[in-house]
Amino acid sequence: MKHVFVVNPHAGYHGCTTAIDKMVAAYADTHSEFQYHIYRTQCPGDATRWVRQYCTEHSQEAKRFYACGGDGTINEVLTGLMHQPNCQLSCMAFGSGNDFIKYYGTHADFNDLERLVEGTPHLVDVMCVTDSRSAIRYSINVCNFGFDAEVVRHMERVRRYPIIGGSNAYTTGIVLGLFGGMRTPINMQVDGKPFYEGDMLLCAMSNGRNYGGNYCCAPHAQNDDGLIEIGLFRPMSVLTLARLIGSYTDGSHLQHPAAKKYILQGQAKQIDLSSTKPFWISVDGELIHDSQFHIQNLHHAVTFVSPA
Repeated sequence: MKHVFVVNPHAGYHGCTTAIDKMVAAYADTHSEFQYHIYRTQCPGDATRWVRQYCTEHSQEAKRFYACGGDGTINEVLTGLMHQPNCQLSCMAFGSGNDFIKYYGTHADFNDLERLVEGTPHLVDVMCVTDSRSAIRYSINVCNFGFDAEVVRHMERVRRYPIIGGSNAYTTGIVLGLFGGMRTPINMQVDGKPFYEGDMLLCAMSNGRNYGGNYCCAPHAQNDDGLIEIGLFRPMSVLTLARLIGSYTDGSHLQHPAAKKYILQGQAKQIDLSSTKPFWISVDGELIHDSQFHIQNLHHAVTFVSPA
């Protein structure tokens, strides 16, 4: 097995290049059989390009890619290895959020290289997102639109700032998002049947359970059951939203008495979204702008390795 570390040198507050180099070198010194390669990305999208090229050139080699960074790095590496043979995906958590890994453990768990090398493989689902131009994106964690996507737009502006950034960036984005994005017109079809039509506040389509650094949007989601978990919120006042934010943090919103009349839940293998005007959708934190999308769940599409 070749262990390939794809490093986003700008991940987190201070970058992670030096930390990765030291950990990998120390492990290799005490494990003579350990074969590895380290690649440092050069720009956004470079991880996808490089991983795809590496897979093509080493198609017969058993390989495990470690996305060293945050959720954006995981998404880029995932996209590069999709539909490629002899590949596994794992992560070393150096991002400001790292929401996907919370399904399996903590930042500390995913920074223990020995446990990762000896890790446990899981066949997990991946969402395939296609826009009106037939461009394809992949999501291993959460796709969301409406108020959420507006929050992500603001979050990207502040995520590197102290106090208001980092794990608090999503909360800061919420505050900024209150000034716009409280209503999005949408027509939503689930497995070919009408699900919702009209103005909505936000919707999360999930294989994972957490996003935004602190929020548990889909506490019952299973990332290997072949189904996308849907949680749509109808429009509400800013005051009501403020009352419900706490429950959205710990995942208790589904049982919150004040939330029941606003939440529409469901599960799907595929989802179709359309609107009278273009809107933003966040795919594992990466934003796309269009007026229609098709989301299909790919069952057991990739092997993800969690720490032993």
